[in-house]
Amino acid sequence: MRISVSDYSFSNYRRATGAGYEQICAKAKEIGFEGIEFTDLSGPNPEKTAESVRVYCEKIGLPIVSYTVGANFLSDSLSEEIEKVEKRVDVAAILGVSVMRHDAAFSLKDKAGYTWEDGIKDMADAIREVTCYAAEKGIRTCTENHGFIYQDSERVEALIREVNHPNYGWLVDIGNFLCAGEDSVKAVKRAAPYAFHVHAKDFLFKAKNSVDPAPEGFFRNRDGDFLRGTILGHGVIEIKSCVKLLEKAGYNGWYSLEFEGLEDNLTALSMGMNYLRVIRESLN
Repeated sequence: MRISVSDYSFSNYRRATGAGYEQICAKAKEIGFEGIEFTDLSGPNPEKTAESVRVYCEKIGLPIVSYTVGANFLSDSLSEEIEKVEKRVDVAAILGVSVMRHDAAFSLKDKAGYTWEDGIKDMADAIREVTCYAAEKGIRTCTENHGFIYQDSERVEALIREVNHPNYGWLVDIGNFLCAGEDSVKAVKRAAPYAFHVHAKDFLFKAKNSVDPAPEGFFRNRDGDFLRGTILGHGVIEIKSCVKLLEKAGYNGWYSLEFEGLEDNLTALSMGMNYLRVIRESLN
Protein backbone atom coordinates (compact mmCIF):
# COMPACT_ATOMS: atom_id res chain seq x y z
CA MET A 1 0.00 0.00 0.00
CA ARG A 2 1.65 3.20 -1.21
CA ILE A 3 0.28 6.57 -0.10
CA SER A 4 0.15 9.60 -2.40
CA VAL A 5 -1.86 12.80 -2.57
CA SER A 6 -3.75 14.63 -5.29
CA ASP A 7 -2.67 18.20 -5.94
CA TYR A 8 -6.43 18.91 -5.91
CA SER A 9 -6.29 18.26 -2.16
CA PHE A 10 -4.26 21.45 -1.72
CA SER A 11 -6.95 23.67 -3.29
CA ASN A 12 -7.71 25.68 -0.14
CA TYR A 13 -4.01 26.10 0.62
CA ARG A 14 -3.33 27.29 -2.92
CA ARG A 15 -6.14 29.84 -2.78
CA ALA A 16 -4.86 31.16 0.54
CA THR A 17 -1.18 31.33 -0.37
CA GLY A 18 -0.95 31.49 -4.16
CA ALA A 19 1.32 28.41 -4.07
CA GLY A 20 2.41 27.02 -7.43
CA TYR A 21 3.12 23.46 -8.49
CA GLU A 22 6.64 23.30 -7.07
CA GLN A 23 5.49 24.64 -3.71
CA ILE A 24 2.70 22.06 -3.60
CA CYS A 25 5.13 19.25 -4.39
CA ALA A 26 7.54 20.45 -1.71
CA LYS A 27 4.73 20.64 0.83
CA ALA A 28 3.53 17.14 -0.06
CA LYS A 29 7.06 15.83 0.45
CA GLU A 30 7.36 17.74 3.74
CA ILE A 31 4.11 16.28 5.08
CA GLY A 32 5.39 12.81 4.27
CA PHE A 33 3.49 11.65 1.19
CA GLU A 34 5.28 9.05 -0.91
CA GLY A 35 3.93 10.28 -4.27
CA ILE A 36 1.69 12.89 -5.90
CA GLU A 37 -0.86 12.98 -8.70
CA PHE A 38 -1.95 15.94 -10.76
CA THR A 39 -5.22 17.11 -12.20
CA ASP A 40 -5.39 18.95 -15.55
CA LEU A 41 -2.28 21.14 -15.63
CA SER A 42 -3.25 24.78 -16.11
CA GLY A 43 -1.68 27.44 -18.28
CA PRO A 44 -1.20 28.02 -22.02
CA ASN A 45 1.46 25.31 -22.37
CA PRO A 46 0.64 22.23 -20.26
CA GLU A 47 3.42 20.26 -21.97
CA LYS A 48 6.03 22.72 -20.73
CA THR A 49 4.46 22.74 -17.27
CA ALA A 50 4.49 18.93 -17.20
CA GLU A 51 8.19 18.83 -18.06
CA SER A 52 8.99 21.37 -15.36
CA VAL A 53 6.93 19.53 -12.74
CA ARG A 54 8.47 16.16 -13.65
CA VAL A 55 12.02 17.52 -13.35
CA TYR A 56 11.26 19.10 -9.98
CA CYS A 57 9.60 15.97 -8.60
CA GLU A 58 12.58 13.89 -9.70
CA LYS A 59 14.86 16.37 -7.93
CA ILE A 60 13.04 16.03 -4.58
CA GLY A 61 12.33 12.31 -4.91
CA LEU A 62 8.54 12.51 -5.18
CA PRO A 63 7.09 10.09 -7.78
CA ILE A 64 4.24 11.35 -9.96
CA VAL A 65 1.76 8.48 -9.84
CA SER A 66 -1.23 9.52 -11.96
CA TYR A 67 -2.76 12.24 -14.12
CA THR A 68 -6.46 13.14 -13.85
CA VAL A 69 -8.32 14.97 -16.63
CA GLY A 70 -11.85 15.92 -17.56
CA ALA A 71 -13.77 14.47 -20.49
CA ASN A 72 -17.26 14.20 -21.93
CA PHE A 73 -17.66 11.29 -24.31
CA LEU A 74 -21.31 12.12 -24.90
CA SER A 75 -20.26 15.39 -26.50
CA ASP A 76 -21.87 16.41 -29.78
CA SER A 77 -18.30 16.91 -31.07
CA LEU A 78 -16.99 13.45 -30.24
CA SER A 79 -14.02 13.51 -32.62
CA GLU A 80 -12.84 16.74 -31.02
CA GLU A 81 -13.28 15.24 -27.57
CA ILE A 82 -11.19 12.21 -28.50
CA GLU A 83 -8.45 14.49 -29.85
CA LYS A 84 -8.55 16.60 -26.68
CA VAL A 85 -8.21 13.60 -24.38
CA GLU A 86 -5.42 12.11 -26.48
CA LYS A 87 -3.51 15.39 -26.09
CA ARG A 88 -3.92 14.91 -22.33
CA VAL A 89 -2.36 11.47 -22.79
CA ASP A 90 0.64 13.22 -24.35
CA VAL A 91 0.93 15.38 -21.23
CA ALA A 92 0.67 12.27 -19.04
CA ALA A 93 3.57 10.75 -20.98
CA ILE A 94 5.69 13.83 -20.30
CA LEU A 95 4.86 13.57 -16.60
CA GLY A 96 6.06 9.97 -16.77
CA VAL A 97 2.94 8.39 -15.25
CA SER A 98 1.63 4.94 -16.04
CA VAL A 99 -2.04 5.71 -15.26
CA MET A 100 -4.36 8.46 -16.51
CA ARG A 101 -7.94 8.95 -15.39
CA HIS A 102 -10.55 10.62 -17.57
CA ASP A 103 -14.25 11.24 -16.98
CA ALA A 104 -16.96 9.52 -18.97
CA ALA A 105 -19.83 12.05 -19.00
CA PHE A 106 -21.62 14.34 -16.56
CA SER A 107 -25.00 14.42 -18.27
CA LEU A 108 -26.98 12.32 -20.70
CA LYS A 109 -27.99 13.36 -24.19
CA ASP A 110 -31.22 15.34 -24.38
CA LYS A 111 -33.24 12.66 -26.13
CA ALA A 112 -36.56 11.21 -25.08
CA GLY A 113 -36.02 7.97 -23.21
CA TYR A 114 -32.22 8.17 -23.42
CA THR A 115 -30.72 6.12 -20.57
CA TRP A 116 -27.34 5.61 -18.94
CA GLU A 117 -27.19 2.26 -20.74
CA ASP A 118 -27.59 4.09 -24.07
CA GLY A 119 -24.78 6.42 -23.03
CA ILE A 120 -22.43 3.51 -22.41
CA LYS A 121 -23.08 2.11 -25.88
CA ASP A 122 -22.45 5.52 -27.42
CA MET A 123 -19.21 6.13 -25.47
CA ALA A 124 -17.51 2.76 -25.61
CA ASP A 125 -15.84 3.00 -29.02
CA ALA A 126 -14.39 6.44 -28.29
CA ILE A 127 -13.05 5.40 -24.90
CA ARG A 128 -11.52 2.29 -26.48
CA GLU A 129 -9.85 4.46 -29.11
CA VAL A 130 -8.30 6.65 -26.41
CA THR A 131 -7.01 3.70 -24.39
CA CYS A 132 -5.45 2.15 -27.49
CA TYR A 133 -3.65 5.43 -28.12
CA ALA A 134 -2.50 5.55 -24.50
CA ALA A 135 -1.33 1.93 -24.58
CA GLU A 136 1.16 2.85 -27.30
CA LYS A 137 2.76 5.22 -24.78
CA GLY A 138 2.74 2.73 -21.92
CA ILE A 139 -0.15 4.44 -20.12
CA ARG A 140 -3.27 2.72 -18.80
CA THR A 141 -6.48 4.72 -18.80
CA CYS A 142 -9.33 4.51 -16.34
CA THR A 143 -12.61 6.18 -15.41
CA GLU A 144 -13.54 7.19 -11.88
CA ASN A 145 -16.93 6.69 -10.24
CA HIS A 146 -17.58 10.40 -10.53
CA GLY A 147 -20.15 12.87 -11.77
CA PHE A 148 -23.52 11.50 -10.54
CA ILE A 149 -24.52 9.84 -13.86
CA TYR A 150 -21.70 7.28 -13.90
CA GLN A 151 -20.94 7.24 -10.19
CA ASP A 152 -22.41 4.03 -8.80
CA SER A 153 -20.64 0.71 -9.18
CA GLU A 154 -23.17 -1.01 -11.45
CA ARG A 155 -22.87 1.69 -14.09
CA VAL A 156 -19.08 2.01 -14.04
CA GLU A 157 -18.66 -1.76 -14.22
CA ALA A 158 -21.04 -1.86 -17.18
CA LEU A 159 -18.97 0.82 -18.92
CA ILE A 160 -15.69 -1.02 -18.37
CA ARG A 161 -17.16 -4.30 -19.59
CA GLU A 162 -18.57 -2.61 -22.71
CA VAL A 163 -15.22 -0.99 -23.57
CA ASN A 164 -13.68 -4.41 -23.00
CA HIS A 165 -9.99 -3.56 -23.31
CA PRO A 166 -7.20 -4.73 -20.97
CA ASN A 167 -5.68 -1.25 -20.94
CA TYR A 168 -8.86 0.35 -19.55
CA GLY A 169 -10.02 0.06 -15.96
CA TRP A 170 -11.34 1.84 -12.88
CA LEU A 171 -10.13 4.64 -10.68
CA VAL A 172 -11.90 3.49 -7.54
CA ASP A 173 -12.86 6.50 -5.41
CA ILE A 174 -13.77 4.98 -2.06
CA GLY A 175 -15.88 7.95 -0.99
CA ASN A 176 -17.59 8.95 -4.22
CA PHE A 177 -20.02 6.05 -4.23
CA LEU A 178 -21.91 7.85 -1.47
CA CYS A 179 -22.63 10.67 -3.94
CA ALA A 180 -24.84 8.16 -5.76
CA GLY A 181 -26.37 6.94 -2.52
CA GLU A 182 -24.42 3.67 -2.60
CA ASP A 183 -22.70 1.93 0.30
CA SER A 184 -18.94 2.16 -0.29
CA VAL A 185 -18.06 -1.29 1.04
CA LYS A 186 -20.58 -3.03 -1.22
CA ALA A 187 -19.49 -0.90 -4.16
CA VAL A 188 -15.76 -1.47 -3.66
CA LYS A 189 -16.36 -5.22 -3.55
CA ARG A 190 -17.70 -4.91 -7.12
CA ALA A 191 -15.05 -2.43 -8.23
CA ALA A 192 -11.91 -3.98 -6.76
CA PRO A 193 -11.12 -6.46 -9.59
CA TYR A 194 -11.01 -3.57 -12.09
CA ALA A 195 -8.92 -1.16 -9.99
CA PHE A 196 -6.06 0.67 -11.73
CA HIS A 197 -5.79 3.47 -9.14
CA VAL A 198 -7.54 4.44 -5.89
CA HIS A 199 -8.69 7.70 -4.30
CA ALA A 200 -9.14 7.74 -0.54
CA LYS A 201 -11.84 10.24 0.42
CA ASP A 202 -14.27 10.70 3.30
CA PHE A 203 -17.61 12.47 3.84
CA LEU A 204 -19.83 13.68 6.62
CA PHE A 205 -23.41 12.55 6.03
CA LYS A 206 -26.83 13.87 7.05
CA ALA A 207 -30.04 12.21 5.87
CA LYS A 208 -32.32 14.54 3.89
CA ASN A 209 -35.19 14.19 6.36
CA SER A 210 -33.03 14.71 9.46
CA VAL A 211 -32.03 18.35 8.98
CA ASP A 212 -33.92 21.58 8.37
CA PRO A 213 -32.75 23.95 7.00
CA ALA A 214 -30.04 22.51 4.75
CA PRO A 215 -26.67 22.63 6.54
CA GLU A 216 -24.25 25.23 5.19
CA GLY A 217 -21.22 23.77 3.43
CA PHE A 218 -22.96 20.52 2.47
CA PHE A 219 -24.18 19.41 -0.97
CA ARG A 220 -26.90 16.96 -1.95
CA ASN A 221 -26.13 13.54 -3.33
CA ARG A 222 -28.22 11.83 -6.00
CA ASP A 223 -30.73 10.67 -3.35
CA GLY A 224 -31.09 14.15 -1.88
CA ASP A 225 -29.08 13.43 1.28
CA PHE A 226 -26.43 15.90 2.46
CA LEU A 227 -22.66 15.35 2.18
CA ARG A 228 -19.59 17.37 3.09
CA GLY A 229 -15.99 16.39 2.46
CA THR A 230 -13.93 15.91 5.61
CA ILE A 231 -10.64 14.60 7.02
CA LEU A 232 -10.07 10.97 6.11
CA GLY A 233 -11.28 8.85 9.01
CA HIS A 234 -13.58 11.55 10.42
CA GLY A 235 -16.55 10.72 8.21
CA VAL A 236 -18.84 7.79 7.57
CA ILE A 237 -16.85 5.89 4.92
CA GLU A 238 -15.47 2.56 6.13
CA ILE A 239 -11.98 3.17 4.75
CA LYS A 240 -10.24 0.13 6.24
CA SER A 241 -12.93 -2.27 5.04
CA CYS A 242 -12.61 -0.86 1.53
CA VAL A 243 -8.82 -1.13 1.58
CA LYS A 244 -9.02 -4.75 2.74
CA LEU A 245 -11.33 -5.60 -0.18
CA LEU A 246 -8.97 -3.95 -2.67
CA GLU A 247 -5.94 -5.74 -1.25
CA LYS A 248 -7.79 -9.08 -1.25
CA ALA A 249 -8.59 -8.57 -4.95
CA GLY A 250 -4.88 -8.15 -5.67
CA TYR A 251 -4.64 -4.38 -5.95
CA ASN A 252 -1.11 -3.25 -5.10
CA GLY A 253 -1.07 0.27 -6.51
CA TRP A 254 -1.24 3.76 -5.06
CA TYR A 255 -3.85 5.23 -2.70
CA SER A 256 -4.11 8.96 -3.40
CA LEU A 257 -5.61 11.04 -0.62
CA GLU A 258 -8.28 13.49 -1.75
CA PHE A 259 -9.45 16.19 0.64
CA GLU A 260 -12.20 18.69 -0.13
CA GLY A 261 -13.40 19.66 3.34
CA LEU A 262 -13.63 22.89 5.32
CA GLU A 263 -11.01 21.95 7.92
CA ASP A 264 -7.52 23.46 7.88
CA ASN A 265 -6.00 22.16 4.67
CA LEU A 266 -2.52 21.07 5.75
CA THR A 267 -3.70 19.68 9.08
CA ALA A 268 -6.35 17.64 7.27
CA LEU A 269 -3.81 16.21 4.83
CA SER A 270 -1.37 15.27 7.58
CA MET A 271 -4.09 13.59 9.62
CA GLY A 272 -5.49 11.78 6.59
CA MET A 273 -2.04 10.49 5.62
CA ASN A 274 -1.42 9.26 9.16
CA TYR A 275 -4.79 7.49 9.12
CA LEU A 276 -3.81 5.62 5.96
CA ARG A 277 -0.47 4.71 7.51
CA VAL A 278 -2.21 3.20 10.54
CA ILE A 279 -4.40 1.14 8.19
CA ARG A 280 -1.33 -0.01 6.28
CA GLU A 281 0.45 -1.07 9.46
CA SER A 282 -2.63 -2.97 10.62
CA LEU A 283 -2.69 -4.98 7.40
CA ASN A 284 0.97 -6.03 7.55
